[in-house]
Amino acid sequence: MSEDVRLTAWVRGRVQGVGFRWFTRAEALGIGGLSGFASNLYDGRVQVVAEGSREGCEKLLDWLRVGDTPGQVSGVTDIWDAPRGGYEGFEIR
Repeated sequence: MSEDVRLTAWVRGRVQGVGFRWFTRAEALGIGGLSGFASNLYDGRVQVVAEGSREGCEKLLDWLRVGDTPGQVSGVTDIWDAPRGGYEGFEIR
């Protein structure tokens, strides 16, 4: 069993007003075992925080980078950390 991790990703491009957060939540729930949120930022990016297995978080990150996402992703910046907890499911904020 893999150790749980925390992924924080900032997604750039045309990712607001196109259902990106909703599809990100659906993808995270489809992967299973992930908790966290997707949130619009004032500068036009979407921030995604996911906690769970490294494998699950890597699948979500791959989807953010090259998956069939709504809008148009021009880049993703990510950092990894230890999980902090406190999330119930995967939310849209």
